[in-house]
Amino acid sequence: MAAGYPTQQTFAEALGVDVRQVRRWESDKPPWPHPDMQQRLTQLTGQDLEALGFVIPVGRDRPAAKRSVPVSPRGGATRLPAVPAQSAAPMQPASVASDYGNITRSHRHLYWSVAPATLHPVVRAHADLGCALLAETAGQTRRSVAAALAETWLLAGRIEFFDLREPDDAGPTLLRALQAAGEADDSLLGAAILAHSAFIPGWAGDHEKVVERIAAARTYARRGPASVELLAWLDAVEAECESRCGNTRTALHLIGHAEETLTHGSDYPTPEWMDWFTPVRLAAFKGNTQLKAGHLPQARTTLLDALDQLPTTEDKQRTVIYGDLAAVEAAAGRPQEACRYACLALDQLEITWYATGMERIREVRRALAPHQHDQCVRDLDERLYGWATTVSALSR
Repeated sequence: MAAGYPTQQTFAEALGVDVRQVRRWESDKPPWPHPDMQQRLTQLTGQDLEALGFVIPVGRDRPAAKRSVPVSPRGGATRLPAVPAQSAAPMQPASVASDYGNITRSHRHLYWSVAPATLHPVVRAHADLGCALLAETAGQTRRSVAAALAETWLLAGRIEFFDLREPDDAGPTLLRALQAAGEADDSLLGAAILAHSAFIPGWAGDHEKVVERIAAARTYARRGPASVELLAWLDAVEAECESRCGNTRTALHLIGHAEETLTHGSDYPTPEWMDWFTPVRLAAFKGNTQLKAGHLPQARTTLLDALDQLPTTEDKQRTVIYGDLAAVEAAAGRPQEACRYACLALDQLEITWYATGMERIREVRRALAPHQHDQCVRDLDERLYGWATTVSALSR
């Protein structure tokens, strides 16, 4: 029961045996299991055979126990830690999986409003707790804890990359997330983690690594099977990476394919943890790609439509759209409108900090260099380099 199997039937199904065999093993004098079942029993329960109540037959050797020392998830980047194996500590109850997962879900919801510098250490501490619990669980309980741990590390990696702009930290964190997803045998979560890891070489312009990681993500998604939302998001991720690598035509094709994918109904549900993608966010992806391709009128229309449809709670995405609209106007030679949108983006950043949004505004300011003596640009500089904004930006 601690391993997450509330009945003999569910345990029998996990073992691949008839329920009568489980009843025989739970009798007063259980028969000694065959070697293949010995391994399965210890794997699914986290207990050795003697602890499970079996008596080693006379003349049989004691089965060799596989021991592994858990490693802290805070190991250096050069020595990536392994997902902790089961330890000799007492087993946690099955309820630990739902308790740990509830906190993971709460952190995921808090991401949209809590300052990243405040939330990040809490999420990392939650990952430490998950590693400790993983060493004291087995079977279905262990897989559930591992899935929540993978989500936790994925959230930490998202904060490091998108909010704190620390890609060197995000890479190892996402690899730990992938290890935990493997322990949970969750292919869809693995696909999401691999796609997030593609952003890192994408921002650096390393096209070869982008292609490799996106191919891996799509492979994992096929094992899922994946919902149309997840498949469309993979197109959007690849489109943004291609755009960053200068391949805007390919990026626009991928956006078009994502839009077409979303028009088809899905036979499979979108995972609960995939709360970062909607058709409106795809439109924002599209507007940014059109901007980079130099299609300014189309980008303006797409981004304004996305802004109109954006929910009031989407403060971080609103900052990015304002920044892209400012970039459109700067490229169109309309500095006053560019500064207006940039100031609206700064207003949003005062509500919820988002490093990716601030990066957009700085790109706009660089594009406005030919107009730096215009009053609207000077007013933008007063906002951009005010005491609070400057200290906040330098301290993050």
